Amino acid sequence: MTRRFPRRIGFGASALALLAGACTREPRATQGAATAAAAAPAALPADFTLRYPEAPRADQVDVLHGVPIPDPWRSLEDLDAPATRAWVEAEDALARDYLARLPAREALRQRLVALWNFERFGVPVRRGDRVFFTHNTGLEEQARLLVAGSPDAEPRVLLDPNLLSPDATLALTGVAPSEDGRLLAYALSASGSDWKEWRIREVETGRDLEDRVRWSKFSDAAWTHDGAGFFYARYDEPAPGVEGEARNQHQKLYYHRAGTPQERDSLVYARPDQPEWGFGPEVSEDGRWLVIRVWRGARPENGIFVKDLARADAPVVELLADFDARWSFVGSRGSLFYFHTDLRAPRGRVLAIELGRPERSAWTDLIPQKPDVLQSVSFIQQRFVAQYLRDGWARASVYLENGEFVRTLELPGLGSLAGFAGRRDDRETFFHWTGFATPGTVYRHDLETGETRVWRAPRVDFDPAAFETQQVFATSRDGTRIPLFLVHRAGLAPDGGRPVLLTGYGGFGVPLTPHFSARNLAWLELGGVVAQPILRGGGEYGRAWHQAGRGASKQNVFDDFLAAAQWLVANGWTRPERLAIAGTSNGGLLVAAALVQRPELFGAVHANVGVLDMLRFHRFTIGWAWAEEYGSPEDPASFAVLRAYSPLHNLREGTRYPATLVTTADHDDRVFPAHSFKFAAALQEAQGGSAPVLLRVESKAGHGRGTPTSKEIEAAADSLAFLVQNLGVDASALPAPREARREGSPETAR
Repeated sequence: MTRRFPRRIGFGASALALLAGACTREPRATQGAATAAAAAPAALPADFTLRYPEAPRADQVDVLHGVPIPDPWRSLEDLDAPATRAWVEAEDALARDYLARLPAREALRQRLVALWNFERFGVPVRRGDRVFFTHNTGLEEQARLLVAGSPDAEPRVLLDPNLLSPDATLALTGVAPSEDGRLLAYALSASGSDWKEWRIREVETGRDLEDRVRWSKFSDAAWTHDGAGFFYARYDEPAPGVEGEARNQHQKLYYHRAGTPQERDSLVYARPDQPEWGFGPEVSEDGRWLVIRVWRGARPENGIFVKDLARADAPVVELLADFDARWSFVGSRGSLFYFHTDLRAPRGRVLAIELGRPERSAWTDLIPQKPDVLQSVSFIQQRFVAQYLRDGWARASVYLENGEFVRTLELPGLGSLAGFAGRRDDRETFFHWTGFATPGTVYRHDLETGETRVWRAPRVDFDPAAFETQQVFATSRDGTRIPLFLVHRAGLAPDGGRPVLLTGYGGFGVPLTPHFSARNLAWLELGGVVAQPILRGGGEYGRAWHQAGRGASKQNVFDDFLAAAQWLVANGWTRPERLAIAGTSNGGLLVAAALVQRPELFGAVHANVGVLDMLRFHRFTIGWAWAEEYGSPEDPASFAVLRAYSPLHNLREGTRYPATLVTTADHDDRVFPAHSFKFAAALQEAQGGSAPVLLRVESKAGHGRGTPTSKEIEAAADSLAFLVQNLGVDASALPAPREARREGSPETAR
């Protein structure tokens, strides 16, 4: 049955030629709904007429726990079906034609190129007498891996992923130097896939061995200290043609000996009785112990198992097997192990366990729980470097091995930290700091003197001091206080109609902290405001904060996000037609749920690689693992909660929904692309207003990691142009384009 939709934004003959053979739908009359006055978008060409291709549909109805659930777009789950491919290609062509015609897009793209063109450095890691770090000169498609004799020595290129494939879609997704720095295990992933293939390179010569270790996923590599080989986790080889759809269960831990074929790898540990268990290997600094982090789906609690590598016949010992807390191995001295845990400390602490006396009564508390949330801990030069969060911004402190406080590091401002790797004989450590308007800078910290100084800092095409960050607090529906970062030009004041971009995540215990984004900076240069709330479900305030936004409490996350939006309106920063929301992955679920629950509150939406079908997410790839976070649709109580907020199942036909851009990638084997396909089809059908609903599908890309720079810039230009167009933002405030420049070598930014 053909359904009619009231929209005349559209396309002329050129787009129809691209969509040859696809059915199209004509506009229809609006059916009653809430609405908000729209901002006036810039004019599009007169011959521009938007018509959506007809999605393949069927009368599919499932009965779940006695409730009939229509699923007319089920066939879009078959990614290789001719009808699916034809519809996806037509939708993508439609979206790209619309986006390419937007008046501000080219100026935005040019500005993004300039903002992206700065040097980016990874935190250096020392192994043996060598230092390894990543580097991108600015617009390189993929970062290169460099090696040097010391942090101050001239580096050389050890591995350049840009040379490995014609389109740079073969990305470096794992790096593990051997303990003596002689060999490098590195992982490559194709077209954004989570699948990794491990290879081995001689650091001195740059020559690769013949080793190819395939079907690894969600795993790093951990070398034995003799450099003979490494531990890694993998899955059984999936059936040909379904690699991107395979359910990732029954992970196994193997040992690969360098210079031998994968078929000879030794199975170290597997649990056929526990299909949801996964294994993360780590070798202690003295080389004596294999420490295995045992995870179960997305459940925050994990186990720790240990194997004595000094004995060939030593069994794997279940040291911490109650799965009653988070456990992270920090380091060891002989058989005394240090762990970061939230056991009886929801904000985190550090304790010591002697392997010869593993009973809880013998444990030693070294760094007790603090008011701030302990995010991670490193053990360097017989000191602990502890990273904390306070209201979502980073702090770091140093403690002696007995837990005695030494100092708190002085940091540049409200921002995020990463790094602090090192060995017990290292005097210094390195860390990466970034803020909303400050790209990442790498610092070196002397653990003996406490001195901190810049190691590498980028030169950028803007003045970070021209922008400011403040933190305010909104109140959620149940009275919970929700911190909210506001970023804007210095001195900018509310005027009742600022364009605001509200982003969020709120899930899996993951903290969303201040970070630099070229897309967001271009938005700030337009006079816009970036707003980032700290939502329940994240890890910004520890275990209790996460628990308050997962499972049956997931609606709290959406309430927090909506409270932030309402605060922005009530406090004069914006009005609904000037308010855009954007989110990725679990954040894509967040903004889609907000769109469905309060469509009148927003002027534009960008949902990227979102989890949008909450009744079938567990049936694809690693989705089964997320039942620990969301609840399982197979459980009647969880089903009722999921059905109540699932974006796909709560669209209301005839409602005036805001302009919506749905984006995904054809090789996303984490969040199955059909989530976005089905939601876009359903939203186009339900739309009762004239605002566009577009589906953009990136080719040879995945969930985001390893995406070439050029694809990132194009995607950001499309997103910004879409928001600017549909919020009526004046793009003339962008700085005039300047000739693109290439930054110098790492030495130029010291």
